Amino acid sequence: MAMAAALRREGKRLAPLMSSQPPINTTLRSSLISPLDQSSIGGARSISTQIVRNRMKSVKNIQKITKAMKMVAASKLRAVQTRAENSRGLWQPLTALLGDATSVDVKKNVVITVSSDKGLCGGINSTSVKISRTLSKLNSGPDKETKYVILGEKAKAQLIRDSKKDIALSLTEIQKNPLNYTQVSVLADDILKNVEYDALRIVFNRFQSVVQFLPTVSTILSPEIVEREAEAGGSLGELDSYEIEGGDTKSEILQNLTEFQFSCVMFNAVLENACSEQGARMSAMDSSSRNAGDMLDRLTLTYNRTRQASITTELIEIISGASALTG
Repeated sequence: MAMAAALRREGKRLAPLMSSQPPINTTLRSSLISPLDQSSIGGARSISTQIVRNRMKSVKNIQKITKAMKMVAASKLRAVQTRAENSRGLWQPLTALLGDATSVDVKKNVVITVSSDKGLCGGINSTSVKISRTLSKLNSGPDKETKYVILGEKAKAQLIRDSKKDIALSLTEIQKNPLNYTQVSVLADDILKNVEYDALRIVFNRFQSVVQFLPTVSTILSPEIVEREAEAGGSLGELDSYEIEGGDTKSEILQNLTEFQFSCVMFNAVLENACSEQGARMSAMDSSSRNAGDMLDRLTLTYNRTRQASITTELIEIISGASALTG
């Protein structure tokens, strides 16, 4: 007992000297740990759970946004789908009469790319741009010329990178308000006034279902090319079998028919592409909502595990301290 008391007195005497000079290992360890790590030594468990909790809150907010965007896209799709289906009856009779000769070889080609002004709608815009570039390459040559007419901001952003000099006309925000045939016919008239063409090739996405769209190319030939193909007896050879009434010549009638066909096809193309855009956005937002739900489940599991580990560690520390005091 006397020896134990002497050791305690000696320890108390040497304690101030030992505390004034920390060990080398402790000093080195403190210099290697960053301030963030030092602040995390005492409260690492609380900080980690707080980080997970903040991340869960962010994912929940993102999920709310994607669900709301899906509902908005579904509402817009229902509004435009009926109009797109009704517009198919405009261009089909004209295409049956004048044909849709995509393989006709001409010198002056104009590729009209229909795209959206906003993103978050899958790959419909990239698909249209790829097809437009392919058409430009297929119709290129020493005596040939290919120009672009772009409808929509997304196609413009992609084509302007490598084909800026070939862009003859660019129009954006055409779908800001619901379009009718009169507005599209004025738009088609502006295109015809600003470009010289032998063939107009309209690239758009035809709506099939909410999860499916079909990239489509519709070709509108100039009246001269239509007359040449009819005289050659090709796919337009049946045009001469119709009887022409009135004082208009055949060239004038073809001019009117091709302009009307172009406006009808443009009207249908804009509506079909709008349907495809909203359908693709619905699918994209639905996938995003499901992914956010999966991520939220994983974060919830991580949070529960971290909290349980924190509670277990604290219990072990309390029990160890109590055992040391009693011992």
